[in-house]
Amino acid sequence: MFNPGHFHPMMVHFPIAIITVGFLFDLFSMMYKKQPCLSKAGYWLEIIGMAGAIFAFGTGYFFTSPMEGEAGLVRERHELFATFTLVTIILATLFRILIGYLGKEQTRLKYASLVLFFLAFVFVSITGYLGGSLVIDYMIGL
Repeated sequence: MFNPGHFHPMMVHFPIAIITVGFLFDLFSMMYKKQPCLSKAGYWLEIIGMAGAIFAFGTGYFFTSPMEGEAGLVRERHELFATFTLVTIILATLFRILIGYLGKEQTRLKYASLVLFFLAFVFVSITGYLGGSLVIDYMIGL
């Protein structure tokens, strides 16, 4: 029988990978300015990563079980950084859409956008590490 608790582990890998690759595309677009496709790819990956983060957060919130003890503490940290990730990627994406709409992509605002995207990358990395720790160190979900 299918366990709905499996939705979360099925979903989380996508935003981790997509946000990471999207950030790298944006970083490379700063170094290789003659390649506008890098920035476009980073833009679309940021949007897709945001959507994936929303789904991953939702599946964790609605379909995972409470935990106690040390695993519960790790889960609390995991949830905290998941919230940081979600808020940051939403802000980064909306800010990037706004500066694109206003035609300000070639101003210093692109650096602020990249910093927000970097923070989302850092937070999703920490969140993924803590989630992996729950699975590997505490055998949650196995």
